[in-house]
Amino acid sequence: MTLPRSSINALRSNLDRALSAKDPAAITTAVDVPLQNTNVVGGPSGGNSSSTSGSVHREQLKVDGVDWSNVLNYLLDVHLAIASNDLASTYEAQSSLHSALNHKLSSTKGNWLIPGIHTVCRNTHRTAALADEYVNRNAGTRNDHKRLQSAVTLLQASYSKTLNDRVELRPNEPLSEEGSKKVGVLYIVNQLFSMYFQLNTLRLCKNLLKPVESRSIHESGTMGEMVTYRYYVGRLNMFEDQYELAEQNFDYALKHCHKSSVPNKKRILNYLIPVKLLRGRLPTNKLLEKYSLYEFVPLLNGMKTGNLMEFSDGLMKNQDLFIRRGTYLLLEKCKMICYRNLFKRIWKIVGTEQIKLDYIAASFKWLGMPIDLDEVECILANLIFKSFIRGYLSHAKRVLVLSKKDPFPTAKVIK
Repeated sequence: MTLPRSSINALRSNLDRALSAKDPAAITTAVDVPLQNTNVVGGPSGGNSSSTSGSVHREQLKVDGVDWSNVLNYLLDVHLAIASNDLASTYEAQSSLHSALNHKLSSTKGNWLIPGIHTVCRNTHRTAALADEYVNRNAGTRNDHKRLQSAVTLLQASYSKTLNDRVELRPNEPLSEEGSKKVGVLYIVNQLFSMYFQLNTLRLCKNLLKPVESRSIHESGTMGEMVTYRYYVGRLNMFEDQYELAEQNFDYALKHCHKSSVPNKKRILNYLIPVKLLRGRLPTNKLLEKYSLYEFVPLLNGMKTGNLMEFSDGLMKNQDLFIRRGTYLLLEKCKMICYRNLFKRIWKIVGTEQIKLDYIAASFKWLGMPIDLDEVECILANLIFKSFIRGYLSHAKRVLVLSKKDPFPTAKVIK
């Protein structure tokens, strides 16, 4: 089965005109497919797999003496698979289209094909994720990412072909037959970052960072590409416990994110807020309300007042959400600041530098979280070690002896 002749003629004509004119915008439109509006829900196809038996179409297309038939035929296959509601065949055809366009990128002079490559990279990523999701849903599994892993290979090929172009990159130059293919690197890197995070293969992100940053490519993309890059690098810094770098990258991403991109700003704040909380910088209630980040409200209130019960309840209530984001353990570390603020309140109430551990244990009991004196000593020892509290413990007398000068140094909490 093939597409109707009228559809074939229309798609061929669009691709022919775009390639003849070497028009980047027209090429983007020609190779794009309507994934965002499709109702593709089907499972594996019966046998017309483009990746195993070639294209089901046999059209011919030559532009300026160059054969573009493979690109056209696989593009037709993608449209046919979408029309047939077949996710598996959609990905197979899309991957074949991507491979064919990668081949053309190598043999094409200039960078006028880059926007088309970006579109194909995005669609390959999307179709792979959709196909894997369908397979997992119907098989009752969660970890079948075969298509997404296959898609990574295709995007890595696109990345290599753009990064290794010998033409020097000149920022802000128009797309042309003389331009550098390196202009396409950052968008592809961002797509690969997204896929690596989905596959939980963060170690592979390191393979992208050095080549990109050593050539300063991360500073020469569009603002949207640079914001996305900083967002993913910030997440990578966060998972490597490099919180200062993570905060810098997230701050940049938030500051330069388009003012109308509220969902993207919220996505950045989902990671920036936990990093800032750990570094002692508390967001305002107005900010949380503006972006509907209500899951952080009990954590914020608990840290401000030293209310461990409110903090712990908020963490437990949204545990699944924080685990999915990968911020649960980071937020768990914020409990130390909560402890510190609780002990500071006890110190103000007692009014002396020598605080019996019984008083501290009583405050835990009042909060509905009873602990014994050994646990109190352990918590205090950690806080003293981290310099959140200045003083020492008298184990024999079961007393916390605080420094007379600044026993709760703010500079050690707010970094």
